[in-house]
Amino acid sequence: MSRASQQTAQYTDEERAAINATNQQLLAQQSALGNTVVPAYQNMLANPGYSQSQQAAITGATQGSLSSAFDALAQRAANRTARTNNSAGFSDTLDQLARSQAQTQSQAAGQNQIAFANRSRSDQLNALSGLSGLYGVDANMLSRTLGIPAELLGVRARVTPASSSSLRYGFGPLGLNFGF
Repeated sequence: MSRASQQTAQYTDEERAAINATNQQLLAQQSALGNTVVPAYQNMLANPGYSQSQQAAITGATQGSLSSAFDALAQRAANRTARTNNSAGFSDTLDQLARSQAQTQSQAAGQNQIAFANRSRSDQLNALSGLSGLYGVDANMLSRTLGIPAELLGVRARVTPASSSSLRYGFGPLGLNFGF
């Protein structure tokens, strides 16, 4: 073997060793990331949305602020009655305030329930998207594997036609994955 051939072989071996070291480093980083992120995504998927205590706090804050506003209006009507020493219409005003308060609080409670459902759905979608991004798997297929109907999450499978060529990549249990 000539000196140039030996030198080329040596450079090739050194380059291969550097690439292998880089691949091992990427694999270790991916594994560490997976060990940290995957349980968080799985927890988000299993427990989407606000907890019961968070929902109670949100509902309490909403209803409490509405009650305070209507209590202030009732107090204002009482002060007017005391100031003018005329109670005419005071009962009607309180009745109207009570009706308005009931309507407003029921609308706020309904909006809270919608917000809770949207947050739950959003968390499930984010968890599926995150897991599918880590493993380079279609979120629709992942949701079926986990037993969650993708239709409920609004997830659509992204199917690339066979005629178009596109490169897809992602991280999987064995490192960086490539596909067409």
